[in-house]
Amino acid sequence: MAVINRIAEFHEDMKEWRQHIHANPELGYDCHETAAYVVEKLKSFGIEQIETGIAQSGVVALIHGQGGDGPTIGLRADMDALPIQEVRDLPYKSTKQGKMHACGHDGHTTMLLGAARYLAETRNFKGTVALIFQPAEEGGGGGLAMCEEGVMDTYDIAQVYGLHNQPSEAFGTFLTRPGPLMAAADTFSIDVVGVGAHAAMPHQGIDSVQIACQIAQGLQMIAARNTDPLKSCVLSITTIHAGSADNVLPATAQMGGTVRTLDEDVREMVIARMQQVAVNIAAAHGGTASVTYNRGYPVTVNHPAQTELAASVARAVMGDDKVTTEMIPMMGAEDFSYMLERRPGAYLFLGSSGGAGLHHPEFDFNDEISPIGASWFVKMVETAQPAG
Repeated sequence: MAVINRIAEFHEDMKEWRQHIHANPELGYDCHETAAYVVEKLKSFGIEQIETGIAQSGVVALIHGQGGDGPTIGLRADMDALPIQEVRDLPYKSTKQGKMHACGHDGHTTMLLGAARYLAETRNFKGTVALIFQPAEEGGGGGLAMCEEGVMDTYDIAQVYGLHNQPSEAFGTFLTRPGPLMAAADTFSIDVVGVGAHAAMPHQGIDSVQIACQIAQGLQMIAARNTDPLKSCVLSITTIHAGSADNVLPATAQMGGTVRTLDEDVREMVIARMQQVAVNIAAAHGGTASVTYNRGYPVTVNHPAQTELAASVARAVMGDDKVTTEMIPMMGAEDFSYMLERRPGAYLFLGSSGGAGLHHPEFDFNDEISPIGASWFVKMVETAQPAG
């Protein structure tokens, strides 16, 4: 293992940073306190070129190498927490009711801060590093907002990389793959309209509840019979709302859910078929249905050359046996996908071994992987842009 010695020396500082961020979680774009803390640390490292307020509370800091002119490499960490009540009584437990870092973004921010400290001290690379601290990954699309505000173009970022902790994987293992890594995440809602009636006289109405149930069954055929078996599609109905009395057939019903795909053609097929299934089933029973489909995060697609570079750096940090580039794609989603649509790069997972899973109220980031992640960030820079 080749964790950088200097980073190992300030591991206790990194724990302090991470636990401070953990105790003070913020949601969505409202990461102003976290951003201020990040800026305070960056300035203490001697980094002077810092821009704040990007996508409301995002931060970009630039470190220029001493190895001569060269391109700019982007390193990204997310800062936002989740609307979950923390249940563990940790010394650094969340101080904000109903908010907690249940996905490890506190750790991601810390790993990038650790890399920033080392890179600012050594500057043993050519060109520039752009440190991207992003708000609103958890459903807010902060990655898209930062791209739309020109982060990639303003700082002339040539390639971009990100890292996410994974408690279900062995400690210190890196996992990734070229091509689709994580799914597109879309949502939908369907409004069903029938005719209300007394529940004892169903023939006098058109039962919106039964229509909704039929639509729910029909939609499952999209994944089971319309999708190529060698491709992936998850269509989950997560809400159905109708009625308010035991003896009344409601005139309307509403349902909604999520669609996850790894292929744009499959995504388009689902959209078209969902409309056909819902509208035609409703019509067959004498009612109507309207579908609202909301495109969310796109597929996270790793670029092959950059994925191999990132994996080779991971091997240098942890050894060949700790790195795989054959990870099975996940049906979760990640708004780093927007950055990978605009620039070549790669996204990796870093195993943290055990404990509660992501988005669980007992989750806590494993501070012991922070020096590993920070070392990987640093070596990405020094390998991609070696000093002349």
